[in-house]
Formats: sequence, C-alpha cells, structure tokens
Amino acid sequence: MQIDSGGKGPRDMIDLSINSEKVRKSLIDFIYTYITSSSYPRAVLGLSGGLDSAVSCYLAAEALGPQNVLAVRMPYKTSSRDSLEHAQLVIDALGVQALDVDISGMVDALFDQFADANQLRRGNAMARARMIVLYDQSEAFRGLVLGSSNKSEILLGYTTIFGDSAYALNPLGDLYKTQVRQLARALGVPEVIIAKPPSADLWENQTDEGELGFTYAEVDQLLYLLVEKDFTLEECEAAGFDSNFVWDVVQRMRANQFKRFPSPVAKVGK
Repeated sequence: MQIDSGGKGPRDMIDLSINSEKVRKSLIDFIYTYITSSSYPRAVLGLSGGLDSAVSCYLAAEALGPQNVLAVRMPYKTSSRDSLEHAQLVIDALGVQALDVDISGMVDALFDQFADANQLRRGNAMARARMIVLYDQSEAFRGLVLGSSNKSEILLGYTTIFGDSAYALNPLGDLYKTQVRQLARALGVPEVIIAKPPSADLWENQTDEGELGFTYAEVDQLLYLLVEKDFTLEECEAAGFDSNFVWDVVQRMRANQFKRFPSPVAKVGK
C-alpha cells in the first residue's frame, strides 16, 4: 500500500469529520422507527452527565418527544457532584421526564461480603446495578433501554458486559468519540459537557483517558486506519504512530473481542 501521497502520510490525511445534520436525521429516524414499531413505544436511558448519554438523550427527545423519554440519574455515593449537575442541565434543556435512583445500597450490599474487592470489580458492579435499574424502569415506563456506547469504546472493549453494553438499541455505536463530540455541538449539548474529560464516574477522579493511557483524539485516528482502511500494524507505524501504541491498541481489540459478539452456543448436531 502506498503510504505517502504528495509528501503527506495517511495520518495527516485522516478525516473523521461528519455531516452532522445528515447523521442527526439518520439517527433520529433510526430511534423513531425502531421504538415506535415495538410494544414499548418510549425510551429509557441512563443520564450520567457525560457526553455520550447527553447526545443519546437529545436524539431521543427529538425523535420521540420529551414526554416519551425517561432520563435516569443513578449516582453512587462517590459520584461527582458535577455529573449530577450536568445531567440536570440536559433534563432542564429538553424537558424530558427524569428519575433519580441512588445505587449505593445495591452495590454496598454485595461488597459487604467481599471487602477485598478492587476498583474494577466495584466499578463493574456499579455499571451492572445501573442496568438493573434501567431495565426495571423499562417495564415501569414501557420504554426500550437506549444505549450510548460509542465506536471507540466498543472496539477497545472499554465497556462492562451486562452493564453499559446492555441496551435494546444504540444510536452511537458507529460513531467514534470525536464524531460524537461533533454531533453534540450540532445538537446544542451544553459546552461544559462537551469539553470536560470523559469519565464513567465509577470511582473518585476516574477518567476514561487516564485509565486507558491515551486520548480519544489519538486512538480514534489509529482505529480509523485499522478498522476503516484495513491498515496493517506496519502501515500504521509508517503513518506516524508509535509502535508500542499501535501494539497496545491492537492487543486491546483482540483481548476484548468477546465483548463485541453474542455469547457463542455450542452445536452438538444430531
């Protein structure tokens, strides 16, 4: 493959820009068509105060009307106060229905029995407790659970099985994180939400990029070459990416492949 063109390597020419209005209309149509054709004609989502859930909420409110969207805030006792306040900005701007459910008691009841559990185990339990709440409210509100995992997280496996990766439909799964940010500006998401460091808010001062060890701006470019352009590792390095960074990302994708597919079922034949 030709790596250089006119003195510019592929990394210089990576374009992750989207036609925000076209994407907006497509995703609104997707939400409206899927949900209104089901027996649960409304939407329920977890609203964390972060970028992805805010974008999903804006799309759902436009697709279904705010009265048909339930945004659920589910703080743990260590959750950032900013997260609650930023989620409230979205609720106030859109006029969607809202509910607060504190998950501290649910999670603590489990780890009262496992006091030695590390942060990862506790974070996974928080994510799954939140999904229990959402699916309970799905029945109570008669609404499908709307996801908000972006393509970057899905490819890297930066999700919790039966936690934030559990949903009935996901409008953001084919958009890289940097593209979600572009769409957020077109939708009018408050700038304070767009600009803040991404965080799952699973423990104090936790950020996605701090845990991953790289920024979404960096990894989205690499993922684009690997996934959309079928670049080899060597071609990514020739495009200007550090070999250790490329290898780390590829290893993450391989190691977490099981998260991206339905559970395999053994076939025993006749």
